[in-house]
Amino acid sequence: MAAMLFTFSSPSAFPSTFHSSSTTLKHFSSFTAKPTLSIHLTKKPISLSATSLHSPATDDPPPEVQTFWQWLCDQGVISAKSPVKPGMVPEGFGLIAKKDISRNEVVLEIPNRFWINQDAVAASEIGSVCSGLKPWESVALFLIREKLREDSKWRVYLDILPELTNSTVFWSEEELAELQGTQLLSTTLGVKEYVRNEFLKVEEEIILANKQLFPAPITLDDFFWAFGILRSRAFSRLRGQNLVLIPLADLINHSPSITTEDYAWEIKGAGLFSRDLLFSLRSPVSVKAGEQVLIQYDLNKSNAELALDYGFVESKSERNAYTLTLEIPESDPFFGDKLDIAETNGLGETAYFDIVLDQPLPPGLIPYLRLVALGGTDAFLLESIFRNTVWGHLDLPVSRANEELICRVVRDACKSALSGYHTTIEEDEKLMEGGNLDPRLEIAVGIREGEKKVLQQIDEIFKERESELDELEYYQERRLKDLGLVGEQGEIIFWETN
Repeated sequence: MAAMLFTFSSPSAFPSTFHSSSTTLKHFSSFTAKPTLSIHLTKKPISLSATSLHSPATDDPPPEVQTFWQWLCDQGVISAKSPVKPGMVPEGFGLIAKKDISRNEVVLEIPNRFWINQDAVAASEIGSVCSGLKPWESVALFLIREKLREDSKWRVYLDILPELTNSTVFWSEEELAELQGTQLLSTTLGVKEYVRNEFLKVEEEIILANKQLFPAPITLDDFFWAFGILRSRAFSRLRGQNLVLIPLADLINHSPSITTEDYAWEIKGAGLFSRDLLFSLRSPVSVKAGEQVLIQYDLNKSNAELALDYGFVESKSERNAYTLTLEIPESDPFFGDKLDIAETNGLGETAYFDIVLDQPLPPGLIPYLRLVALGGTDAFLLESIFRNTVWGHLDLPVSRANEELICRVVRDACKSALSGYHTTIEEDEKLMEGGNLDPRLEIAVGIREGEKKVLQQIDEIFKERESELDELEYYQERRLKDLGLVGEQGEIIFWETN
């Protein structure tokens, strides 16, 4: 019966907000699912290896990019002395160094009158009707409306934006089928459902209710387009900026070889006495003339998050993660006591632990597992007299039965999760070795291979723990030692009185 406390599954995602939660470029929210089952393993168009550190430019940019560049020059945003220019690169558009650029050198400064954010929405014709929307929804609606207007002041910028990316939210059913068994699949489906529901609400409350402001039809596809643009290109957490598109600066691409996010961009005053703001972008590494200027999008994102946000994955092992979700079931007879202990130690009824390939288990995972499995003769640890010390006891094995239970059910759950994939690791590796994969298939293979390796790693960790059960020291033995009732050879000492 106790073993049923633990099950693994891939969650669905249904985020309730869309807000700034990262200090990094092109990211403003995590849509990783947070499901409510007892214990689950959960958790831009570019290739598996993303971008090289010195990515060269190719052909001259197309006419629409040249028009966009000229517009920026005419508006005084860019001068002839600019160290970068837009160009065609293997990833599509990028920023190319016109001269040698040193590390931390400023390459762009874009004034806030060229930012697309909530302030831009508020100052527009639709500002009054968008004030109650989520930040991303108001900016998305603004983007769509401006795109449908031929006379938009943003026309030259909108013309260079892609119609879609390789983000999994744009994949067909056939392409999504390659993600069978992965957490990314259910997360993607959850995100798509979320966007669909938000669109229906915005359509009813804003678009259809204000037809004079939205004369052109706005579709769900339009809403997904804007969502994908914001998901992949928006800057966030920049001195009070929750969500902002910055034309030209958002052309900069990602490099897995750059290992710092610090100081790549910032907002600062335009002058000593000016209240205007500038978005300042600097190169985190030295760049030769003719090479692409690149930054690191986010060192902490998993491959699933990279695929969802930008449409690429990396080959680095630390990008492969699987999220283990633990929950104290309400049916547990000790639910109240366990919840109190969890909350006292900064956790809750449900707790989430990201397991990363080739890295140790996260702190708190094993104690929480032991807490959820606690019962029977071990339940005395839940009594109030232990309340201030119980977490310390859970840091160490409680009893053989408790430790055996968590090992067995975690391993069973790993095997069950692994059976949900339609390929093996060896088959995925063979596909990757063959090369010439479609970019989206390459992403799918990289994701499912990485997840399976993490699952195998979890299984191996708990398999090893199982093999050590007879060698572990449990609570009762530790307590007897503390009382001086156990000898050097582990024998129990009986004191005799005369």
